[in-house]
Amino acid sequence: MRDIADLLPSTALKKSDFHYDLPDELIAQAPLAERSASRLLLVPPTPDALVDRHVRDLPDLLQPGDLLVFNDTRVIPARLFGQKASGGRVEILIERLLGAQQARAQVGASKSPKAGSRIALDAGGEAEVLGRDGEFYLLQFHVPESLEQWLLHAGRLPLPPYIQREPGMDDRERYQTVFAREVGAVAAPTAGLHFDQALLQALQARGVSFGHVTLHVGAGTFQPVRVDELKDHVMHREWLNVGAELVQQVRRTRQAGGRVIGVGTTVVRALESAMRDGELLPFAGETQIFITPGYQIRSVDAMVTNFHLPESTLLMMISAFAGKARVFEAYQHAIAQRYRFFSYGDAMLLFPQPQG
Repeated sequence: MRDIADLLPSTALKKSDFHYDLPDELIAQAPLAERSASRLLLVPPTPDALVDRHVRDLPDLLQPGDLLVFNDTRVIPARLFGQKASGGRVEILIERLLGAQQARAQVGASKSPKAGSRIALDAGGEAEVLGRDGEFYLLQFHVPESLEQWLLHAGRLPLPPYIQREPGMDDRERYQTVFAREVGAVAAPTAGLHFDQALLQALQARGVSFGHVTLHVGAGTFQPVRVDELKDHVMHREWLNVGAELVQQVRRTRQAGGRVIGVGTTVVRALESAMRDGELLPFAGETQIFITPGYQIRSVDAMVTNFHLPESTLLMMISAFAGKARVFEAYQHAIAQRYRFFSYGDAMLLFPQPQG
């Protein structure tokens, strides 16, 4: 894994450098009826013009021999509600399943629960507070089946905080990619939400190959950057797996002259975390990588990505990839053209800025 000391942002970078104004009505509150009907903003390298397309046009925009890399993590219904012995209401957002009926979680309550206290869960059973891990709590669950299985019917889907409605039955399917298989995320890798079986078949017919990594998106992805100097920001940790099979796919693609295209920032985060001395190697474990302008992304040749929140670490990452000026030009175009933003919104096909 790449050394964290080599990944610190430039001391000149500030959170406020990545602010933009977004009308509230452009924040998508629900998915479109058809996954691949979302708009796709083609962002070629400067100075080529921006082009308005749709996700279903991807087979025309990619080339035979290209490799699309997806994140196959599966979102768990990670939100629970309960009550302390004192009667106070509690909201639990599981950040990571740990095995042995334990989980690391965010706990919202009027007063922080102490170690040894128990929370009676609305869905049945109890959660015992074992201790703290920074901003997270370590919880032991007392439920009648494995915690992973129990959450499938007892938990609620944790839609992002900017979606101003309660999750419905449709969200259980639409806030999940069609290739999700490795259980463990509390948020979807949203660029992957645009792909349906018809689009995947069309891409295969075009000669595009598919590969997968796993990165379990944690609750920390929604945490805002709270310091203005980016060098002072402590990045959240997430677990990932870049397997040997994917590494071999990437090598074969590059050797044959094809391009590696990351579907989402989580894929790029996983691949960059698995880079060592300029080479992609198998890696499983945690990453705390923080990618900002000045950092050169070498693991992918293009990426499909949704539109990200102002001042977010994801906006900083894509600015490192394509150049901040180019990204902000694309965002202003998307706002003017009334694109839909964030998790259930539209997407971009983003290419890197030329290296001078």
